[in-house]
Amino acid sequence: MNAINGEVQVRDNRAADRFEIEVEGHLAFAQYVLAPDHIIFTHTEVPPELGGRGLATKLVEAGLASARQRGLSVIPRCSVFGRYMMKHPETHDLMAPEIRTTLGLPV
Repeated sequence: MNAINGEVQVRDNRAADRFEIEVEGHLAFAQYVLAPDHIIFTHTEVPPELGGRGLATKLVEAGLASARQRGLSVIPRCSVFGRYMMKHPETHDLMAPEIRTTLGLPV
């Protein structure tokens, strides 16, 4: 398990354009497309062997934290990111303005 002090570590594999967690020889990831002013999250995958451990949430949180740190707006094309962001109003400011408009959120 890739962990420090019992915490799962998420790495940004920029060469592969994805955030990754490796556990017990299995890889969970959140794929993205990076642009100068935004990041598009396109797909999140957690192998069945790793299901139920909250790894998708950790990938989303790491991806959103990275976007915030880098000053990027987020386009959540992946349903995992979209659902998380809708349930967490503190992330709405990260959504690209066109996404907030489409969802009826303040711009």
